[in-house]
Amino acid sequence: MVTTRYAVHPDDFKHYDTARVRESCLLDNLFIDDSITHHYTHYDRLIVGGVKPVTKPVTLEPIDQLKAEFYLQRREIGIINVGSAGTITADGKDYSLKYKEALYIGRDTKKVVFHPSKDGKALFYFNSAPAHTTYPTRVVTHADAETVELGALESSNHRTIRKLIVNSVIPTCQVQMGLTELKTGSVWNTMPPHTHDRRMEAYFYFEVPENHMVCHFLGQPQETRHIWMKNNQAVLSPPWSIHCGAGTSNYCFIWGMAGENLDYSDMDGLKLGDLK
Repeated sequence: MVTTRYAVHPDDFKHYDTARVRESCLLDNLFIDDSITHHYTHYDRLIVGGVKPVTKPVTLEPIDQLKAEFYLQRREIGIINVGSAGTITADGKDYSLKYKEALYIGRDTKKVVFHPSKDGKALFYFNSAPAHTTYPTRVVTHADAETVELGALESSNHRTIRKLIVNSVIPTCQVQMGLTELKTGSVWNTMPPHTHDRRMEAYFYFEVPENHMVCHFLGQPQETRHIWMKNNQAVLSPPWSIHCGAGTSNYCFIWGMAGENLDYSDMDGLKLGDLK
């Protein structure tokens, strides 16, 4: 499955109703049996997708939007395992990923194959962006990641951030990815919120318990909107938009960015009292 998501002007976004907000920003049905989904966005040309190999290996084929001989002819890709331990083959070399581990694959890699796990529950979430040069393919484990703890239980935002595919861990052209795990009793992510007009961002929510949801907030700080999200759904955040959320339980999410720079700390902080 392939969709194209066009960029939205903030003045237009103010007039969107719930259905239009979801149509523009929510990425649903990311995982389809023995298939790859691709959401090609006009935000820094990031592609957000999911792979679910159940009964057979699935090959990353070029989509029409790329007009390329092979998918990574002009691109790089970051992949995070959100299912059972699985294997990805890149140009004939196998890379094994445990749950929540990441794989970066550089530009010019001609063939990428996702293999099913023994229990048929392999799930791979990915972000891909244009690349100006080629960097080495590499697995990033939890031991390799930069890990920090932020927030506090008293403010309902005690969380662990694992920076997996970031320039301080491995070299990349644009793609930056990591995951955040909220502690039991904490529900708020990315608090206090911020924007970063130099980069867009996508969130993928997972480990959302059954019968629970996450309310994701977006829009300009003085014109916020929200989307109610379920497990294994993703959402696009334009560069001018805030991105934060609160769940009815604790959960995890993967953040992915592409854009002007690779400075993780490049963000414009906001005061909670300024939000509307």
